[in-house]
Amino acid sequence: QVQLVESGGGLVQAGGSLRLSCAISRSSVVINYMGWYRQTPKGEREFVARVGRFTGPEYADSVKGRFTISRNASWSTMALQMERLKPEDSGVYYCNTVANDNRPSWGQGTQVTVSS
Repeated sequence: QVQLVESGGGLVQAGGSLRLSCAISRSSVVINYMGWYRQTPKGEREFVARVGRFTGPEYADSVKGRFTISRNASWSTMALQMERLKPEDSGVYYCNTVANDNRPSWGQGTQVTVSS
C-alpha cells in the first residue's frame, strides 16, 4: 500500500516560484514511476512531470524549462520546483506513483493559484 501526502501549494504572483513536496509511505511496494499531475479549473487532470526507476525526468511541454522534478534516493520524498509561474499553471496538483504491478496511487492534492 502506498500513501502520498502533498504540501507546499499556495498563492503566488505570475513570475514567482513555488516548491511542492510529496511524502511517500510505501512499505515493501516497488515504485516504477513517481510524478505530478494537475487538475485545471476546467476539471481536466493533466500530466506535469514524472521520473522513473529506469528513466530520466519527463515533462509536459507547457512546463519544460520552468519546472524541475526530483526525488531522494530511497523514493520516500519527491519535489516539484516550479519557476516563472504563469496563471495557466493554476490548479490542484496531485502526487502520483505507479507500482511495478502498474497500480497507481494518488495524494489528496494541493492547490496552486497563480495570480496575474
